[in-house]
Amino acid sequence: MEFRHLGRSGLIISEIAYGNWLTHGSQVEEDTAAACIRAALDAGITTFDTADVYAETRAESVLGRALKGERREGLEILTKVFWPTGPGRNDRGLGRKHVMESIDGSLRRLQTDYVDVYQAHRYDPSTPLEETMEAFADVVRSGKALYIGVSEWTAEQIRAGHALARELRVPFVSSQPQYSALWRVIEGEVVPTCEELGIGQVVWSPIAQGVLTGKYKPGAEPPAGSRATDEKGGANFVARWLRPEVLERVQLLEPLAAEAGLSLAQLAVAWVLQNPNVSAAIIGASRPEQVTENVKAAGVKLEPALLARMDEILSPVAEFDPARTAENAPKTRP
Repeated sequence: MEFRHLGRSGLIISEIAYGNWLTHGSQVEEDTAAACIRAALDAGITTFDTADVYAETRAESVLGRALKGERREGLEILTKVFWPTGPGRNDRGLGRKHVMESIDGSLRRLQTDYVDVYQAHRYDPSTPLEETMEAFADVVRSGKALYIGVSEWTAEQIRAGHALARELRVPFVSSQPQYSALWRVIEGEVVPTCEELGIGQVVWSPIAQGVLTGKYKPGAEPPAGSRATDEKGGANFVARWLRPEVLERVQLLEPLAAEAGLSLAQLAVAWVLQNPNVSAAIIGASRPEQVTENVKAAGVKLEPALLARMDEILSPVAEFDPARTAENAPKTRP
């Protein structure tokens, strides 16, 4: 395993993190989830990402039980707050009441005294940003979190939140966006802004919900048990990629992966790690062997010529920042 600083902070995390969205407490049984977490630990992963909303709070509980007994100082645990975790009007959003109650719930489920990074899972336009950042500052000052971050915030929102965090003397160190060779939206504004501010990306879905593994074939039904057949909601996140023009181009990556001595999944994870603003790529798993395979992307350096060939193949079907100039935009849109 290789390790990187989270942005310009002093926190060092494993460049491959393990996440349990859509799996723990939902898609897989707890013994399988525990086996996946054990495989991650055995592979050298020290960074674990979750959220209070995953599997209606069950994912945090599964992770907490699986990590119980591990040396806490050797782990970096990230969790998030925003989405509804109960039926009440204040069981959601980034108002002070929900933030302060949610951190306590997360710590209880995770069986820990603190999380390393506490993240705003989305931007909350219904709550003053000052209120949110003051609540996050109090979470840090109480020792319940060491750093703060955000997930899926725009560059403008990140800049505003970072300015308030500096005034409050709270370390705002992370952004957690979707990022893959098929979804490059953050490259236009989010990455340059975060580079300027010293914020690192901890990216999710580096294999585009499994599409970049090559298991979805053009003209064929999705494999049984794949995310595309998941009735609990996972299929919705895969559907946009299941078009012949996308799947055909993914198949064209096979020779490039073979040339690099990688599987397609490893190539996809390695691709996001070539971006110097990416501190870690989050992988998920429904089987321990998936963890064992994907962690082999750690430390891989892809040649510039190979990266250029990947761009040539995927750019026509990849999603970019809509604000990109016409000359730099892909020729076709999915």
